[in-house]
Amino acid sequence: MLSKKMEKALNTQVNNEFYSAYLYMSMSAYCQSMGLKGIANWFMVQFHEEMFHAMKFYEYILRKGGKVSLQTIKQPPVEFGTPLSMFEQTYEHEQFITKCINDLVETARQEKDNATEIFLHWYVTEQIEEEENDTDMIAQLKFIGKDTSALLMFDKELAARMTTIPTEFSKGVEAALKGA
Repeated sequence: MLSKKMEKALNTQVNNEFYSAYLYMSMSAYCQSMGLKGIANWFMVQFHEEMFHAMKFYEYILRKGGKVSLQTIKQPPVEFGTPLSMFEQTYEHEQFITKCINDLVETARQEKDNATEIFLHWYVTEQIEEEENDTDMIAQLKFIGKDTSALLMFDKELAARMTTIPTEFSKGVEAALKGA
C-alpha cells in the first residue's frame, strides 16, 4: 500500500511524464513544419517513450492499491528556435525530470517504501540515458554549426530512429512488454 504522500508524488510524476510526451510531440510538429522530418521522427520516438514512462507510473500506482489522479497537462511551447536550441531545451527538461525522479526516490526512502524505491531505480537509470542522448545531440549540433549540408545529414540519420518500446497499452504495460 502506498502512503498518501507517496501516492500524491507518483501522481505528480504521471503528469510530468505526460507533459514530457506532449512537449516532444510539439517539438516533432515544429520540426515537421520546418521540413526536418528526421528530427521530427526523433522527437516522436521520444513522445512514445514518455508515454511508456507515464503508463508505468500509472500502472504502478494501481498495482500498489493507490488511486490515479490525472491532472491537467499544461500546454507546451509551439516554437523552439534552431535544432540546437531544441536539444538544449530538451536537455534542460530532462534535467528537471531527473530531479523529480531523485526527489521521488528520497520520498520513498523517507516513507520507508522499499518497493517504490526499487521501482524507481529503472527511472534513475533511464534518466542517465536520456541526458546522455541529449548531450550527444547538442555536441553534434554544435559541431555542425551553420553547415546546412551537415544538418541535413544529421536529420537523415535521426530519421532512422525507431520506437523500441511498446506503444499499445490497452492490456497494460507489463502485458505489452511480454508481447514485445
